Amino acid sequence: MALFPEALPAFPWDSLEPYRARAAAHPDGAIVLAVGTPVDPTPPIVREALAAASDAPAYPTTHGALALREAVVAWFEGRGVEGLSPTAVLPTLGSKEFIGGLPGLLGLGSGDVVVQPRIAYPTYGVGATLTGATILATDDVGAWDKRGDVRLVWVNSPSNPTGEVLGRKALAEVVEAARGIGAIVASDECYAEFPWEEPWAGEGVPSVLDKAVCGGSHEGLLALSSLSKRSNLAGYRAAFAAGDPGLLASLLTTRKHLGMMMPAPIQKAATAALGDHAHVEVQREAYGRRRAVLRQALASAGFSIDHSEAGLYLWATRGEGCWDTVEWFAERGIVVAPGDLYGADGAHHVRIALTATDARIEAAASRLADPR
Repeated sequence: MALFPEALPAFPWDSLEPYRARAAAHPDGAIVLAVGTPVDPTPPIVREALAAASDAPAYPTTHGALALREAVVAWFEGRGVEGLSPTAVLPTLGSKEFIGGLPGLLGLGSGDVVVQPRIAYPTYGVGATLTGATILATDDVGAWDKRGDVRLVWVNSPSNPTGEVLGRKALAEVVEAARGIGAIVASDECYAEFPWEEPWAGEGVPSVLDKAVCGGSHEGLLALSSLSKRSNLAGYRAAFAAGDPGLLASLLTTRKHLGMMMPAPIQKAATAALGDHAHVEVQREAYGRRRAVLRQALASAGFSIDHSEAGLYLWATRGEGCWDTVEWFAERGIVVAPGDLYGADGAHHVRIALTATDARIEAAASRLADPR
């Protein structure tokens, strides 16, 4: 009895296949800027750690090695987070599985409400749908701050797809409201290491675990991050959650029953990645170059860029329906993501990824100048 497929929307990226085919007909091939999948090499220090740990005959622990959890704590400290314990860190098999599975792991169901941004990563909604919970898409805290049926509130800063960053005041408002009704706040912070514009480029992107946001207590809070983008480890499926010790202990128990263990060699690789900042700086510089080239080319082609102050995407529009824009790009051999995959409010935007080589980004910029 297949209940879940009928409840879920079509897989978003399948709708792009005709446009991928059109773009592939370009004489120089398709330039795919729709999915933010890394194309640069995995850092040598990470690959060396993986190889050294490849003899791994025993089961790893679900909680992960202490060295990995300590590396996560140190990484959060570098973002200004105080008071996080290694016991309150949980490795995950990439961030998507945790995001999609969190409502179920929390025991949500019919009658419960999950809040997500109006323009949002689709997996927030998928996780709610699989449990039978109701989705409330809003950016207005006043729409839910008195509702006793709200159980989980998703925050995404920097946003995927818009690149918008929430400051400490806005995050603190969400935390205070959620605590007032006993809801959990889950903050997806996977793009926090790619801030481009001030004040975030200078002071960094704040975490929900920041003392100025949470008042020094991590109660009811989860911060999620990933090594996929910062370290080009998308193929490793290495991510983590941190925050409320009691909540994470409960999630750990459930995940033990389900065997949701990060492989031991991946744990070693992730530890090495978190301990090395040089490769992140190199990658940030590469994405900065690509962003500058694409942004200038888009402006010359008549596009406006909204938000996009952080992250690995440009949120672009020229005031028309997003699928018309997707077709315009496909005619020039470029694949981009339609904004309505992220909610109705994205219907006049497209998301354009920076995840292509320098040469392909330059080629995309040249194609954008094609009047057709």
